[in-house]
Amino acid sequence: MAKVLIIDDDPSYNSMLRETVARMGYDVDSAMTLRGGLERAALDEFDVVFLDVRMPDGNGLEYLPRYRQSPGSPEVIILTGLGDPDGAELAIKSGAWAYVQKGSSIKDITLPLVRALEYRREKSAGQGPLVLKRDNIIGSSVVMRASLELMARAAQSKANVLITGETGTGKEVFARAIHENSERAVGNFVVVDCAALPGTIVESVLFGHEKGAFTGADRSQSGLIAQADMGTLFLDEVGELPVDIQKRFLRVLQERHFRPVGGQREVKSDFRLVAATNRNLEDMVDAGRFRSDLLFRLRAFSIELTPLRGNQPDIRELALHYVGALCHRYRIGIKGMSPEFLSALYQYNWPGNVRELINVLDRAIASAQTEPTLHIKHLPHNVRIFVARSSIRRDDADSVEPENSDSLPGLPSLSELRAQVESKYFQDLMSVCNGDVGRACQISKLSRSRLYDLLKKYGIRRNF
Repeated sequence: MAKVLIIDDDPSYNSMLRETVARMGYDVDSAMTLRGGLERAALDEFDVVFLDVRMPDGNGLEYLPRYRQSPGSPEVIILTGLGDPDGAELAIKSGAWAYVQKGSSIKDITLPLVRALEYRREKSAGQGPLVLKRDNIIGSSVVMRASLELMARAAQSKANVLITGETGTGKEVFARAIHENSERAVGNFVVVDCAALPGTIVESVLFGHEKGAFTGADRSQSGLIAQADMGTLFLDEVGELPVDIQKRFLRVLQERHFRPVGGQREVKSDFRLVAATNRNLEDMVDAGRFRSDLLFRLRAFSIELTPLRGNQPDIRELALHYVGALCHRYRIGIKGMSPEFLSALYQYNWPGNVRELINVLDRAIASAQTEPTLHIKHLPHNVRIFVARSSIRRDDADSVEPENSDSLPGLPSLSELRAQVESKYFQDLMSVCNGDVGRACQISKLSRSRLYDLLKKYGIRRNF
């Protein structure tokens, strides 16, 4: 029997939903707090969790990954009393199965539950994991498993794949894994670094050229597209592809043949395309710097890689792997890591993602020299400074003023003043941003969920 967990602090709504789910024939449990729900999820394997956003002990969206990582790896259906498109987007990107408003009909609320349970039954009846090879893809968190499942499905598909993510998240590693787990694994995996293509001979590099096609072309040469015949063509940083070349490449994608520079005959290439970018291609389309028809072709199958700061559970596993690999490379004994060292890795925001983590571990090992254990002092200064400043901010935020403290007449307490300043700040912020939550997050450096909490706390509308 399927098991469902309901996390909602509204007693009447919690009870109503619990009775509804029970009448559907499912085993149901509930909790009134996020932490209480986590305790239940840790003790049993639930299939689906209904999770409210606004809870007395935190924001449900921030807790969503922790529920997904509980023993049953349940699907999570977000509940909210506030209709908000940005919140829906954040929920889906955080791994939610669906985003439902509390005012919806019973059918609209229970249909996602039925679909989620159908999905889990079909998934469990499958033939097991599809991924056979995952060299250099480290991690076993829910976020990583979701990415690996998409990668496995992409490998079995023949569709074009677009991999998006910040610099250093491992886009090329995933692209190579798609190739190695596909039917084209025996063919070439040809990498095209679109950001490094020389502007004067970009067509020659991609399409090849005939002898005498231009000055210096003393012999014919095949291009990278031809070299990918029967294999995989990987366009890294595809957003940097010149607009005039995008048109020619679109034709190659459609017809799988092209004419080399200076050539009289067309050449065929049966390749599978995987592209990657850290740019927002939709914004580039709006700005006229990327063709919309090419974007539609590229993202027949999409994989978005999560930045390291959004995937903390894998940091320890990554650190252990790369410390071992680096020590092996330098032919030294494996170094241990102190709890404080690991804690610093968890707290840092990793703008360079896994690539930066490897570099930081490399520098820490060099700093430690013959010492057997890595301590926080071995970390680069920029990491230690970030962690120290973050700790100071947390201490300041957690400080509470005595309830019965006396204050001077007409002078508010520090907490009251802080609330007044924050309220005015967020009023001005949303006014300047004209209600655009995304822009407000960029300016304030706050996460969406944290911004939503503060806006609700001070009763500030988001629509202007």
